[in-house]
Amino acid sequence: MTATPSTRHPRYVRVLSIAGSDSGGGAGIQADLKTFSALGCFGMTAITAITAQNTQGVRAIHGVPPEVLRAQIDAVVEDIGVDAVKIGMLATPDIVRVVADAIARHALPHVVLDPVMVATSGDALIEHETIAALVRELFPLAQVITPNLDEAALLLGRPIDTIDALERAADDLLALGARAVLLKGGHLSGDWVVDLLALPGGEHHRLESARIVTNNGHGTGCTLSSAIAAHLALGEPLVQAVHSARAYIVGAIEAGAAVVTGHGHGPLNHGYAPIAQRMLDAP
Repeated sequence: MTATPSTRHPRYVRVLSIAGSDSGGGAGIQADLKTFSALGCFGMTAITAITAQNTQGVRAIHGVPPEVLRAQIDAVVEDIGVDAVKIGMLATPDIVRVVADAIARHALPHVVLDPVMVATSGDALIEHETIAALVRELFPLAQVITPNLDEAALLLGRPIDTIDALERAADDLLALGARAVLLKGGHLSGDWVVDLLALPGGEHHRLESARIVTNNGHGTGCTLSSAIAAHLALGEPLVQAVHSARAYIVGAIEAGAAVVTGHGHGPLNHGYAPIAQRMLDAP
């Protein structure tokens, strides 16, 4: 009897966002989906919270019950599958534990954690118990974490107010259990934006670009972490994925710098240079 050759079919490159919804479309789940699509990936979601917000601020937040979040993740993973994961705002320790459990149970690859902790106003968005759960449960599971300076300061208990302080701060975040850290320096003053990627063993990569003057920076952190996850899903190693993601977000900021959306802080131009949907061969 002649064996029948296996049939292979194309499939999309799949990226899951576990984050909150932004009704204004500039950040959160909405920014993540736009980013995945712009980079040629198939985006999926597990929503942690529903917000009523626009370019001027957040009016209301409603958390999703842990069991509903678990069901969302399981439904996506068990049917469609996942090539990379982006994690955004997780409001409670129970939600953190649900996400950590799902990553472990499903052996989810290429996890990018954006530890959303501080609002643009400087106010803390989550309690200390949740921060402790993030560090304990998710830092060891994430391939890279992407805090901004306010979030890093909250984690380390000290301000980070100079470019020279970035390396030590990133290394101290590694010491908390992170496997790699992209410390975003955009909140520092100056004509250049400097970010630092720190890897174990003292390896540092400094990424710089000219500051773009704009009022449209809403969702920048969400977009960057999503872009990293997308490039990891596409097969790039971490250092290259960070460089690629950063190049994408600089372009998105520049392309949307002069656009007026709403009356507050507008979004980036996520679709300024869309890439056709990427596909892989699969049995």
